[in-house]
Amino acid sequence: MTGTRSGRATREDVARHAGTSVAVVSYVVNGGPRPVSAATRERVLAAIDSVGYSPNGIAQALASGVSGAYGLIVPDISNPFFAALAHELEEAVAAQDKVLLLGDSAENKVREKTLLNLFLQRQIDGILFIGVDSDPDVSEAVRAGVQPVILDRVDRQALVSSVAVDNVAGAHAATTHLIQHGYTRIGIVAGPQNLFTATDRTLGWETAMAAARLEIEPMWRLEATFSRQGGRAAGRRLFALPQLPEAVFASNERQAIGLLAAAAEFGIRVPEDLAIITFDGTDDSEYAVPAISTVVQPLKEIAKVAVNLLARDPGHPVVRHECDFTLRLRPSCGPHPTETVPAQKNVQGP
Repeated sequence: MTGTRSGRATREDVARHAGTSVAVVSYVVNGGPRPVSAATRERVLAAIDSVGYSPNGIAQALASGVSGAYGLIVPDISNPFFAALAHELEEAVAAQDKVLLLGDSAENKVREKTLLNLFLQRQIDGILFIGVDSDPDVSEAVRAGVQPVILDRVDRQALVSSVAVDNVAGAHAATTHLIQHGYTRIGIVAGPQNLFTATDRTLGWETAMAAARLEIEPMWRLEATFSRQGGRAAGRRLFALPQLPEAVFASNERQAIGLLAAAAEFGIRVPEDLAIITFDGTDDSEYAVPAISTVVQPLKEIAKVAVNLLARDPGHPVVRHECDFTLRLRPSCGPHPTETVPAQKNVQGP
């Protein structure tokens, strides 16, 4: 391949090489709006290859209103759950012959808004959004006519489509499984109460305890960030208490891994001295020691549904899709005859 000059080739270069006008080159590159004869089209394509011209995607998006790209904003891409979900979303987007642009808001509301505006400037066709809190602000996208879909941290009052697992039912099922083991003194490492995922999972734990008529001991109810550090800090507080629970529901997988680290520090054996079950279920749970029982979210389903919602024409009604879950049972809460328990849905409160 030989270019006609140094630097990036332009449509003018292609037109000179093909012996056509710049407008004809544009018609070939954009697929219209005017027809081009087959012979001229072949000449233009050969000239594009010869001079090394690469169409400007942003300019094409401005002209056509379609960029071929979706945006994804996550609060922390180092979180294994968000990383695994991003992977499945990328696969679902690729299946539609589009690309996925990723932005990490680093749990910062200002950075989150900046990323959204940057994506909108690049004429993205839709936005997949996991907010830093339970008040996701995608109003700029709506005003720009860009369809948003909220994931994971879903505000049920928001007038935009969303896809998430049933956090209440999942936490209820996990806690009920601990109860079925015979544990009656069950604590929780809850997440930050400014997140719906955290409050919903706490509610699921509470309703399971109430359904079994088990007393909730306030000192075994700890709140921590959704992180390994948060889980370890909660574990250190827990293991310093005069009496320990028999089991703990850790609201998030990274919390559970931190809790395991604190247990090792204090010589607490899992599950002999303390049973643990958690929520999210990435590969990290499988490779912990001991492997951790967990509520598993159907990431492929979440991704497929979310991307299909983005692909709809504008004007469709808001959809709030709630996914099922499974319990993957491992040694952290005791012996099991099977490894997987089907989802338990429609759990009612007390």
